[in-house]
Amino acid sequence: MMSIARFSFAILFAVLVAWPSLAEPEAAPPAKDADPKAQAESDWSVTEHEVQIAEKEIAYTATAGTIQLKDDKDKAKASMFFIAYTAKHDGKPQDRPVMFCFNGGPGSSSVWLHMGCFGPRRVHMDDIGHAVGPPYELKDNALSLLDTTDLVFIDPVSTGFSRAEEGTNPGEYHSVSGDINSVAEFIRLWITKNDRWLSPKYLAGESYGTTRAAGVANRLQAKGIDLNGVVLVSAVLSFQTLRFDEGNDLPYQLYLPTYTALAHYHKRLPGQMQEHKLPVLLDQVEAWSRKVYGPALMQGAALPEEERQAIAKQLAIYTALPEELILDSDLRISQWRFSGNLMKGEDKVIGRFDGRIIGPDLDKATDRSGAGDPSYSRVAGGFTATFNDYVRGELGYKTDMDYGILVGVRWDYDRAKSNYLNVAGDLREAMAENPKLRVYIAAGYYDLATPYHAAQYTIDHSITHPHARDRVTFGYFESGHMVFTHRPSLEKLRGELVDFFQPKAD
Repeated sequence: MMSIARFSFAILFAVLVAWPSLAEPEAAPPAKDADPKAQAESDWSVTEHEVQIAEKEIAYTATAGTIQLKDDKDKAKASMFFIAYTAKHDGKPQDRPVMFCFNGGPGSSSVWLHMGCFGPRRVHMDDIGHAVGPPYELKDNALSLLDTTDLVFIDPVSTGFSRAEEGTNPGEYHSVSGDINSVAEFIRLWITKNDRWLSPKYLAGESYGTTRAAGVANRLQAKGIDLNGVVLVSAVLSFQTLRFDEGNDLPYQLYLPTYTALAHYHKRLPGQMQEHKLPVLLDQVEAWSRKVYGPALMQGAALPEEERQAIAKQLAIYTALPEELILDSDLRISQWRFSGNLMKGEDKVIGRFDGRIIGPDLDKATDRSGAGDPSYSRVAGGFTATFNDYVRGELGYKTDMDYGILVGVRWDYDRAKSNYLNVAGDLREAMAENPKLRVYIAAGYYDLATPYHAAQYTIDHSITHPHARDRVTFGYFESGHMVFTHRPSLEKLRGELVDFFQPKAD
């Protein structure tokens, strides 16, 4: 997503950013008889930098380049772009952990986690999470994880500078399975080329990147590459929890606590409820949703009218929406209906990625604003401009190719067939086979793309064995989908992840 990196669907979701270094001249094309390893690395740009993290000067090497994926006949199929940061230290490379990071989309580059969250350079943002500018600016990221782990940011095929080779089918990588296989193969190649087979290894994904991370973790272990940990930022493992489809009542229940959190943030709740501390209030809403709201929805048309009126009355309190609107919606409030109506009287809509951020309502006749998601538009330009300047300037990677920040791809949910995609089983299997694998899940209270309670529900219904549950940690943040765009949340996230990286006693 930076001098450290500082925030569905379409699901969703996608989102994060990066910064500086000394440019080097482009390498000359390798001779035909060149060493295969050198040939594969001929486009790599390697530069040296320093950043201050936790009051320490961290000297590091930045490497920007591509790695080729090949078929069983050694023919190139795709080139995957990456940027790797490796800190200088005493000892062997294997002594340092390494974390492989990617975003989601599908169709997103890794710019968001890179330039907004984990990397050594970060897009300059204000306190709420707007990119400051234009013109935009990168700053050193004093909250980077580079003091704790080396970092490799991966752009899946068709995003960033990653491309399928001419004459091949890019669609091979635009599927759940093809995407998982290609990213897992990239990681195998990177640790091989960089002598990191014995390093502690971690994955970090955001949004659909969490879906990918669950599958990649399982795929890597099938290759004999065990992981130490998986970091899931704004997780979606079961897509049933997000899809407001006919006959699927689950999302209405799981989104409700997020609606309440946003009504609370925008000071729309009645009386004493507005005075409640947010975690206490959300505990109450979650319990009501499970014990009262869910069973009421299950009754459908058989729900007695008296109960229907009582449910609507309570929903109006928890959502700050008109009771009449709730009754007209058959007690089922979609994400778009909520975001388009919470501030309807002020001709404003709230963001999907971050409901704290508001924008103009340009289409008052519908639940949609007609202006897109204000929480995405407030960061998109800043991340795009700064990354393009950074990669060619400070990192010295020279190319005229368009860097695909967030590209439209036709995605094949092949494994789901006629069902909802659910990769929670992949994560459960990986944790069962590797008793040292730990999982950290970061969830923003104000995220309308991947609501925090949906992640809770998925874990509670998939990771049920006590020995596995003990290895799952949730972190909650008063921020949105890109938890890191909110600086206090980024500070908290760094603190919890530094602890997560500490070896745990058996």
